[in-house]
Formats: sequence, structure tokens, C-alpha cells
Amino acid sequence: MKSFFFIISSFLLFSFNSASAQEKYYKGNLHTHSYWSDGDEFPEMILEWYKNKGYDFVALSDHNIIAEGEKWKTVPRDSLYQNAFKDYLKKYGEDWVDYKKDSAGTHVKLKTLEEFRPLFEEDDKFLIFKAEEVTAYLDKKAVHMGAINIQEVLQPVEGNTIVELIQNNLDAIKEQSERTGAPILQHLNHPNFTYAITAEDVIQVNGERFFEVFNGHPYVNNYGDSIHSSTEEMWDEVNIAYIQAGKPLLYGLATDDSHHYHKFGSRYSNAGRGWVMVKAEKLDPRALIKNMEAGEFYATTGVELENVTFQENVLSVKVKSETGVDYEIHFIGVHSNNLDSRILKTVKGTAAEFQIPPGYLFVRAKIISNKLKENPYRDGDVEVAWVQPVIPNSSAKN
Repeated sequence: MKSFFFIISSFLLFSFNSASAQEKYYKGNLHTHSYWSDGDEFPEMILEWYKNKGYDFVALSDHNIIAEGEKWKTVPRDSLYQNAFKDYLKKYGEDWVDYKKDSAGTHVKLKTLEEFRPLFEEDDKFLIFKAEEVTAYLDKKAVHMGAINIQEVLQPVEGNTIVELIQNNLDAIKEQSERTGAPILQHLNHPNFTYAITAEDVIQVNGERFFEVFNGHPYVNNYGDSIHSSTEEMWDEVNIAYIQAGKPLLYGLATDDSHHYHKFGSRYSNAGRGWVMVKAEKLDPRALIKNMEAGEFYATTGVELENVTFQENVLSVKVKSETGVDYEIHFIGVHSNNLDSRILKTVKGTAAEFQIPPGYLFVRAKIISNKLKENPYRDGDVEVAWVQPVIPNSSAKN
């Protein structure tokens, strides 16, 4: 009888451990602004919006600052923002909101991350990353870099060229990670903003692992123009060079870069335009960053995936379909004998796979729906998703 209970107990323990180790997708935005820099809303109201919309994690990434210490915000006199302040005051109450009024207007003491974090965070339900958008300029050209899970504020480092500017700030972010022991995810933001950064610039950088293939701000030029590559074209150009140089792959993010929470439309930078879905065992900074560094995520503006696998040189994609919505799955890759990115296979439907033939440097997938994006980056945009590139004959799993 004793051995029977031992067997049953062992079985239950094994079952529990197996279930607890199961991975699932977590939804998150890695680029968010508030009144702590140039956003137009209080962080509590922003985080409430994201949590209510089903996000699992958010990085509050204001410019060259983190939400700590004392900072006061004068509410704009526009009735739109005055009414928004009244909503904030009504929601959180006089005991929470520290404010004063004088002839110059209404001044509000912003709550710090440590103050508002307990209002929202829940184990395996919602996580707030301490983050910053490290913001630097060279001759009016913008180099902005996300630093996710930082432990202390990072001041931007100067550089004599765009490449130096990127490298110096990337190195500073890495130094903090190594010094503190905390994993920090660094990503290059909106490279086509002011058309400051080219694919050639990124190719020369050492250690760049992530960049925004999609950013929801109206001024970032995701699609390029007649003389500038789109961010998606840049992505492939960089990865061709990275693979040839023996560097790790560059992975693509979709983010909101949200600034505007009261005015809506393609002229404004609104929440809900782009996000990442990260496959991980738990909602924890270390687990999320580890799996993102392994490519265990996809970027999206609305299309959701049930699963992505890469095994024995077969890249497989399964879409979580919506009724009445059609999908096309494009497998995109580059062959070593023809260094041009091209569509290798197109499948209409919700599931597809591609057996990668010999000689390919990498293959990725893009899923395009016919569902119009609500409040799009550009009028007429449909919802899409981007699967991270994979290298054939690699044991890495996506």
C-alpha cells in the first residue's frame, strides 16, 4: 500500500511539474510614454487601459527618465486634458492624487513606479517593466533605444557618427545588465524616424539583437519611401549581413510608441497598434527576456497565432482564426546564391509549413489578413503578424 501511494504521489508531482512548465503566449507592449516625459496621460490611467485590454505586460519607457523621484506635471489648459484630470481624480481620489492649483494652472505630483506598481501587478497576470527610451541625437538625427528591465536610469552617451551613437548606448545598456545581474532587453527603435538609421548602420553595430519592424507613431516611416527602405526591407538586409558575419539574428518587434490617449486617428500615436506575443513558462522578466533572446515570440498588429514551430528545417505556422477573416501566410527567405529577400511560398488559409531547401541563409513568415486595422498606423492598413527568422540546420526553436 505504501508503494502504491508513493507511485500516485510521484505521478501527481510529475503531472503538476509538467503542467507548471507549460509555455503559453504573453501579450505585451514594449514602448509606452506617459506624463513622465512626452505622453499626455497619467501612468495609472495608461496601465489600467492596457490591463483591461488583455495585455500581460507593459514597459513604461519614457525618454531618459524612469518613474522615480519627484516630478510635477502642469495639466494643459485645454478642456480635454482638464476633464481627463477630473477623471483621474475621480478614479483614484483625493487621498491618492497630490495636486495644487494656482494662477499658472493645475499641478500634479506624478506617482512613481513603486507607488503605482502594486495597484496593477498580479502574479502571472500582469507585469510592469521598469524601462526607458534612451534618447540621443546627432545633427538632428534621432537615435532612440529601448532599455527594458533597467535597474537605474541611463543617461544617453554621445557619438561622432550614427554607428558610434548606437554602439555607445548599446554598450552602456549591456554594462548595466552585467553590473547588476539583471537581464535587460535592448531594442533599436523606429530606425526610419527622421531617416536617421540605415541598414548599413545597423550592420556595423555589434550586439544589436532587436529592432522595431513596426512602430505605431505616425512619424516613423515604417514603409519607407522612394529612396528609403522600409523597416521590413532593412530587417532582411541586416540579417543577410549578420549571418554572413557570424552574428546572431536580428529579431523584429511591433510596438505602440503610445503618446496620445485622448485624441485618436492616424495623426496621433495611440495605444493598441502593435505588440509582441512572447512564449514563456511564466510572466517573469527573466523568463520573458530569455525567450525573446531565443526568438520565442512574434510581432503583430492584430493577427494572433496558435503556434509556431521550427523542427528539422520545417517552419510551421498556425493562425488563431477569426470568423469571416481570410489569411495569407508568406514564407520569406534569402538564398546564399542570390542575396535578395523574396517570397518563397504563399498559402491561403490558417495553417502552413515550409520545408527549407539547402542553401538558404534564413526564412521567416509573415501573415496578412484582410481585416482592416482599427485605428491604424496608416489608413487602409490590415492586421498582420511577423514570425521571427530561423536559420536552417539550427537546433533553435521559434
